[in-house]
Amino acid sequence: MKILTAEQIREADKYTIANEPISSIDLMERAAEACTSWLAEHFSKDTNFIVICGLGNNGGDGLAIARHLLAKELKVETFIIPFFSKASEDFSTNKKRLQEIKGAKLTEIKEPHDLNFTSNKNTVLIDAILGSGLSKPVDGKLADIIQRINTSRLPIVAIDMPSGLSMEDNTGFDRKNIINASFTLTFETPKLSLLFVENSGNVGEFFILDIGLDKQFLAEQTSSTFWVTQTMASQILSPRPRFSNKGNYGHALLIAGSYGKMGACVLGAKACLRSGVGLLTTCIPKCGYTILQTTIPEAMVITDAEDKEFSGLKDLAKYNAIGIGPGIGTSEQTTKGLKMLIQESSTKMVLDADALNILSENKTWLSFLKPGCIITPHPGEFARLAGKTASGFEAYTLQREFAVKYGIYVVLKGAYTSIATPNGEVYFNSTGNPGMATAGSGDTLTGIILGLLAQGYTSKQATILGVYIHGFAGDMAAQELGENALIAEDITNTLGMAFQYLSQ
Repeated sequence: MKILTAEQIREADKYTIANEPISSIDLMERAAEACTSWLAEHFSKDTNFIVICGLGNNGGDGLAIARHLLAKELKVETFIIPFFSKASEDFSTNKKRLQEIKGAKLTEIKEPHDLNFTSNKNTVLIDAILGSGLSKPVDGKLADIIQRINTSRLPIVAIDMPSGLSMEDNTGFDRKNIINASFTLTFETPKLSLLFVENSGNVGEFFILDIGLDKQFLAEQTSSTFWVTQTMASQILSPRPRFSNKGNYGHALLIAGSYGKMGACVLGAKACLRSGVGLLTTCIPKCGYTILQTTIPEAMVITDAEDKEFSGLKDLAKYNAIGIGPGIGTSEQTTKGLKMLIQESSTKMVLDADALNILSENKTWLSFLKPGCIITPHPGEFARLAGKTASGFEAYTLQREFAVKYGIYVVLKGAYTSIATPNGEVYFNSTGNPGMATAGSGDTLTGIILGLLAQGYTSKQATILGVYIHGFAGDMAAQELGENALIAEDITNTLGMAFQYLSQ
């Protein structure tokens, strides 16, 4: 699914109106119906809805929502914020329609202090003030209104976008002048700014509602930013022919672990095997030999010359993909071994954890990375590699530039893990949950991507599918165990079900 700009969404509206054909007021009606259905499903019949509307089309959506809620015999109060130059035509039409409904409560606010809520524990505010058309920070009386709404401490449902939040870059915006939504109901496609960590308090949990914009037009829009869906992941996953053997699914090498950190290798190796790789060899220091041989009988083991750390490996020709980093430490010996590996190996490679920490101290080595190499940093590791950023939008921009500059794939881990490709595309992942913020979760992701890479998936396919199924398995595990109790091994244990579901 493509992530589009505000202008592209406006053009999609216009195209749908002209070519379905459908009037703009009826398209607004469709959006209102979708939002009303969501509200009725998620809140009880005794909820008191307070709808707060601007004078534009987002306000028109709010008025139509109020009317549909009243039709369901729900309690609704509607407030209009008139701090705009003029009302849109569709807003005016929906205002008239609402006024014709018996029992409709419609109040126009003259000053911010006039906005008083008849609130109780079952009150929900609906933000339909600005929507997705915002191009500059909010100020003046409208900022005062937003601050007053936020101080109510009531649940807030934002329609399309939290008012005061731009769809893309919010650098320099005053946070107190942006709605703090509990939920955001956005239309057709995620908006870029919904995916950035600094906006999480404004967005809450977001839901994508289909309002019937022309799908062919949306698909034809040019975009370099994407939202990874189940359909996309399923299309990448290849079926396994009946007449196949382990030789058909690649031989992976995982270089991981050091004294006291052999668990990282165990977690990565198990996940790699569960990803469907044909053969797995682990390269570990001698101190981990018994641990690996007893915990993972399916994996082959070769030991380093060193007892407690990785120092290097020369015979690499038989491996289809190499993963290095989890738990290896950053000693001088290990640093030399990593340098030798990335200089001399032409094999597809995944670098994570301590491999990235070493690279961040030796940034000239980045030019040694072969085209298509994959790195999987968390935000702190990426900041050490590429530089600090002040916002999610800046990190997104830097991630894209970094991937293009070095010809590599950058998997930036987070709530919506993003994958930047060497051609400048960025893919945001739609699976995963806070329970996956646990020790070893990154090691399992490295193992999954390594296993897919060894099987012959391209770097792009392995990262998109690997990140998606890692999060999908985590979601399945959280459904069974809850987020608080989730550990990394639970993700690996659920991978089989996740693959099975995607292959249906």
